[in-house]
Amino acid sequence: MTEFEELHELAAQTRHFIGASHDKVWALKAVVRAHDVVLGIFPAPEGLGLHVIKGDAILQQIAEGGTHPDYSHTAIALYSQQQAVTLQELLN
Repeated sequence: MTEFEELHELAAQTRHFIGASHDKVWALKAVVRAHDVVLGIFPAPEGLGLHVIKGDAILQQIAEGGTHPDYSHTAIALYSQQQAVTLQELLN
C-alpha cells in the first residue's frame, strides 16, 4: 500500500465516522482532537494535494531530526486547499 492509498483509506474512515454521527461538528472535532497529525487531502493538478491541518511541529521535528516519534495520524478528504486552510483556522 502506498502512502497515498493509506491517506485515502484514512480519509474514508474519517468520512464514515463523521457521516454516521448525529452531530457532524462534534465528530469532526473529535477526529482532530484524537490525532497528533491531521492531513487534509484534496484533488490537485498533480494528483493529490496535502495540507497539514494539525501537527506541523511533529512533522517539522521528523524533517529536521530524522526521528520518528510515536504519533497518531489521520486524513480528511476535502474539495480544495482553501477548504483545508479554512478548516485548519477554525479548528486550531
